[in-house]
Amino acid sequence: MPNQLAAAASPYLLQHKDNPVDWWEWQPEAFAEARRRHRPILLSIGYAACHWCHVMAHESFEDAATAAVMNELFVNIKVDREERPEVDQIYMAALQQLGVQGGWPMTMFLDPDGAPFWGGTYFPKEARYGQPAFTEVLKTMAGAYASGDPRITQNRAALLDRLRQKARPAGQVVIGTNELDDIAGRILGIMDTEHGGLQGSPKFPNTPFLELLWRGWERTGRTKLRDAALHALDGMSEGGIYDHIGGGYSRYSVDERWLVPHFEKMLYDNAQILDLLGLAYSETTAELFRARADETVGWLQREMMTEGGAFAASLDADSEGHEGRYYVWTLKQVLDALGAQDAEFFARHYDIVPFGNWEGVSIPNRLKEMERSGADEVRLAVLRDKLLAVREKRVPPGRDDKVLADWNGLMMSALVGAAPRLGRPEWVELAAGAFRFIAESMVKEGRLGHSWRAGRLVFPGLASDYAAMIGAALALHQATGERVYLDQAVAWQAQLETHHANEEGGYYLTADDAEGLILRPEATADDAVTNPQALIARNLVRLAALTGEDGYRARADRLFDALLPRAAPNLYSHAGLLNALDSRLRAPEIVIIGSGEAADALADTARRLPRVDITLQRVEDPAALPSDHPARAKASSLRTEGTGAAAFVCAGGVCSLPVTESNRLAEVVRGS
Repeated sequence: MPNQLAAAASPYLLQHKDNPVDWWEWQPEAFAEARRRHRPILLSIGYAACHWCHVMAHESFEDAATAAVMNELFVNIKVDREERPEVDQIYMAALQQLGVQGGWPMTMFLDPDGAPFWGGTYFPKEARYGQPAFTEVLKTMAGAYASGDPRITQNRAALLDRLRQKARPAGQVVIGTNELDDIAGRILGIMDTEHGGLQGSPKFPNTPFLELLWRGWERTGRTKLRDAALHALDGMSEGGIYDHIGGGYSRYSVDERWLVPHFEKMLYDNAQILDLLGLAYSETTAELFRARADETVGWLQREMMTEGGAFAASLDADSEGHEGRYYVWTLKQVLDALGAQDAEFFARHYDIVPFGNWEGVSIPNRLKEMERSGADEVRLAVLRDKLLAVREKRVPPGRDDKVLADWNGLMMSALVGAAPRLGRPEWVELAAGAFRFIAESMVKEGRLGHSWRAGRLVFPGLASDYAAMIGAALALHQATGERVYLDQAVAWQAQLETHHANEEGGYYLTADDAEGLILRPEATADDAVTNPQALIARNLVRLAALTGEDGYRARADRLFDALLPRAAPNLYSHAGLLNALDSRLRAPEIVIIGSGEAADALADTARRLPRVDITLQRVEDPAALPSDHPARAKASSLRTEGTGAAAFVCAGGVCSLPVTESNRLAEVVRGS
């Protein structure tokens, strides 16, 4: 019989509804049951696209004997980390305090009040490679808890104390452009000069690091910083981590060459990479970056669109019980699909070899440098389409089709940012469609929810949802000029302040009226995505420029005062916050005065610039600017002289001389 997960909305939880384990969702009733039975809690956290989550599920959670032990000794709670990231964040921090490297599946042991006392990640069904059998772990933990083992109490108290200590600022820390330049140089020193990305394996895209390098180049003019970011994008775009047949990037590469991916595809990875592809193409006009952006958005529209116009969360790594089966090829399969002549041509360009380049099969890649003419590329594109049609007849990987507000917001911002740089205005409407869905279906009484699926909304939303969706609203406002987006950003920022603000200056991930946890998480470090506190800081800087309200800028300063002391001991894990600080210190605001073709041309040029975090503001009359805006007086004098449209590049309270020619605007911005 199905367990309680049968009523869940999450595809990951539904994968476990037929387990013989008596799973509960994360809910107060589960903890009440644990207290009633005087049982500890086994908390298992994973996500739908997680390969090792599937392995542990098949070995242990689908096994009747193992499930019987779990049911007898524990109250078992299953959590989708994407649906409940605040739960994941708390217990991942606890796991790391135990000295265990984090990962998923995460297996934590809690008391009935939710306090953790021990944990790990994947446990095998049978003891091997120095790891105990899962049932032995279960019996040992349950026995220790039942016997009142003092180590349980000590562990629990020590973990909670460490978690709380991590949340306390240690004093004032000053970080300025010199320190930002220094950290950029240090990151450059750990980049892989041969393959791109960080040295060693596994290789993650690590987009906050690449952005930090890019910003370092903007500040210093050191082309090595820019080139290291471009080299990483090049490597991952030619390697097997990129799906050359269907588009889109996998989660990471298990090797140092970007060849062998962990085949799951996540919406947030592709959003963050798309953003950088737009910058890279704008700077270099390299066809590789244009092609990967176009193909990735093509994948997004073909495989990730949900009913209503928003985007699904992820695609599984596995199909038919094997990781990557959907994506790999044998030479015979390519021959059957294309015929001998075309197959030989395709195989040569995409490394499809007789005995495979990975476990007897081939992962398409273009890591080997080859001369390719324009005619070659056209021919290869036709052949890729043919192979895609063949591949679509295979059993596809599972799709987690829940709509997450934060991940959707990241993709919207990326689409809007890349659209003008790549000449794809239709991408703005694609983003606007997703925005409409979330604004209409995932908002209650002006407040965002976090996850939507099958008509069910996980509410209230998280700080990450507000951070990403406010960013998307501001991007859409600047792209379209429509005031409704700016008004929505202002309204959501007010909700964020009301329900998430910490009196010390940061933001809690969870709302003040959210379901109770043992503490309210307030992490500052990046994980797979840029930390939401960093995104909020960037939004505040942009809101200050667009509304003229200095209170937003002061709020950003208070945020930095609170968080930089916590970031200082480990700046590498806080690249997102450092990037936000760079925006606070020097992000340019481009103000365009006037209307007509001349003003449109200046705006189009501004949107295509390869500069991070430009704020674009257009007004016909300078009187529409705040009275103390440094561009207002200069623009007013231009008007009286009968001059046409002009752009002003402003930063740090100072604006440039008027720029009236589009080809001069890039020059002025680069020098700002």
